[in-house]
This record gives sequence, C-alpha cells and structure tokens, in this order.
Amino acid sequence: MQAEELKQIVVTALEELKGNDIAEFDVRDMTSITDFMIIASGTSNRHVKSLADAVVMACKKAGSAPLGVEGEREGEWVLVDLGDVVVHVMQPRIREFYALEKLWGRTEQRRGKSEQA
Repeated sequence: MQAEELKQIVVTALEELKGNDIAEFDVRDMTSITDFMIIASGTSNRHVKSLADAVVMACKKAGSAPLGVEGEREGEWVLVDLGDVVVHVMQPRIREFYALEKLWGRTEQRRGKSEQA
C-alpha cells in the first residue's frame, strides 16, 4: 500500500470518530523514519483510545497492520506506528505541552475544530 493511501485511511478513521484538530505533515524531506506524521486530539482518555483503536482497525482491514502501538493504557498520548505513517493521538493539554507541530514545521492540512486545553 502506498503511503498516501495509508495516510488517507488514517485521516478518514480519525474523522469518523470525531477526532479534533487533525494535522498532517509530509516529513519525507525531514526524516527517513516515516513519510507522514499525523496528529489528532481526543476529548478524553476514552476518546483518545477509541481514535487510536479506529486507526488500527481501519489499517488492518486495508491490509496494513501497525508495527507498534504505545500509550493505550494511559490514553493521554497514543502513538500508532504504521511505518510510512506515524499517528499521534493526544489529549489537548498533552498536545499543547509537547508541541509536536513546532517540531515538524508547517502543516500540510488541518481538519476539525481546534481544542483549547
């Protein structure tokens, strides 16, 4: 599966479960570890876990199982590593604190409403 297709599957899964402030980053010219970075916010621990689970299930259904999933137990920040796409699902206060958007630069696209911590 192409990285662009995988990215779209992830974004669709996040949108379907009402993920907030979805940001997509094309990081191919910044790092060799992945092609796309996607960051989204959930409204609670349960919402963050559900968003990450939806991403995992959608990708498995499309034939692309994740390489790893971290942070599901706490539900404050869940990382889903899909190889060509890395997904960060975070609670707004955690997202604001770590400010990954500043690390990866300008966003390619943003979707959903912005959450205030």
